[in-house]
Amino acid sequence: MSASEHRLRSRRPLPGAERDGGGYLLRWQGCAVMGVINVTPDSFSDGGRHLAPTAAVAAGRAQWAAGAGWIDVGGVSTRPGAAPVAPEVEAARVVPVVRALRADEPGARISVDTSDPDVARAAVAAGADLVNDVRGLRDPALRAACAELGVPAVVSHLRGEPATMQAAPQFDDVVAEVAAELRAARARALDAGVPDVILDPGLGFGKTTAHNRALLRATTALTELGAPLLVGASRKHSLGEVADEPVPERRDAASVAAHLYAAANGAALVRAHDVPAHVQALRIWRWLGG
Repeated sequence: MSASEHRLRSRRPLPGAERDGGGYLLRWQGCAVMGVINVTPDSFSDGGRHLAPTAAVAAGRAQWAAGAGWIDVGGVSTRPGAAPVAPEVEAARVVPVVRALRADEPGARISVDTSDPDVARAAVAAGADLVNDVRGLRDPALRAACAELGVPAVVSHLRGEPATMQAAPQFDDVVAEVAAELRAARARALDAGVPDVILDPGLGFGKTTAHNRALLRATTALTELGAPLLVGASRKHSLGEVADEPVPERRDAASVAAHLYAAANGAALVRAHDVPAHVQALRIWRWLGG
């Protein structure tokens, strides 16, 4: 079985991309890994570990060296109940890290995990190539910023807000509803001039463990929405519930298992905390015919 080819367009130079008309086209085969760098004091998994810019940059460089396809830098925790952060504080956390990573690793592909248009602008000016928005680019100002900057975006599924999303998530048909809402969000983004999008079903964002299982099992169907699919199950509460592991940092084996399932069913990217483990697992899976 040959790996599927995935494509992402940008109007700005993008490391590893080829010129394509008036823009740039990135192609990759099979499933790539997006590494997580939380520049926050309160992330559910590793809060505070990378709050110092030097620690965050070192972690990003290590992820890139380990084989990450993207490095995703975020300055706001989106765990349930997390306190809001002012945009200037968020920017002060992420922009120096993005700038230093771009200087140290010119060939790296860098994503900024933000829902704020001003933070997105500052991060792209510092060297980010992609905007990753857990709120699905619902803010017209963020869509406009991505369009103006010429950068693609990750459009994630989320109902409500991170602080309250797990209060009582309800769906009549989680797969059909998430697919329809992602399809609509993609159309809004492209209509606004965003050059391209990656879609993310938002595992753990306003979903129960049963919802997350249904979405993972529907990976193949979700890859047919017209955009590369990103799956982010890494260290999520649902994996801990099923694996009987209450400590997020001890859920990497469960994360690899879930992400290999997603890769086998067509996911273009998996977002992971433990990049080396995921890169090794995907290499062995491909070696065995994945």
